[in-house]
Amino acid sequence: MKLLKYILLPLISLTTYGCKVQYGFTQPSSIEADTFQVNRFENTSLLFEPGLDLQFQNTLQDLIQDQTNYRLETSNADLVYEGEITDYRISPTTATSDNRAAQNRLTITVKVNFYNKNNEEDNVENKTFSFFYDYPGSAQLIGSQKATAHEEIFERITQDIVNATLAKW
Repeated sequence: MKLLKYILLPLISLTTYGCKVQYGFTQPSSIEADTFQVNRFENTSLLFEPGLDLQFQNTLQDLIQDQTNYRLETSNADLVYEGEITDYRISPTTATSDNRAAQNRLTITVKVNFYNKNNEEDNVENKTFSFFYDYPGSAQLIGSQKATAHEEIFERITQDIVNATLAKW
């Protein structure tokens, strides 16, 4: 029994160590760049939300800085992101028996242009990214709930943008 313990313990340790999965974002090897810039994403949606453009720009900049080694520049960067917020919409998704909204959905849509000055084949133009946030129909989308909605939507959209432009998935 003691011999079995000395054989199985190292075998199990090696097996579990070999199966260890590591998650993380590594700088893409196909993108030759040192710097990036995120230009202002103008809010052209019909339902205008003040400050949304700056919030989106900051979220995208922060994500790229957190997940890559690229250096943020304000001009003449190797990689350039620009575009516009084309839709900011609140719509009912489900209704009650008396035709009131049981649940509402905030949807934000962003159109992105991405330019790699070192390799034009990587360029992406007019690509649309969208995500939503559902909340109770009886609630008003104000204050901290609005901030949470914007944060969740932008987190998803910016990750999709980084994946489409840098990770080449």
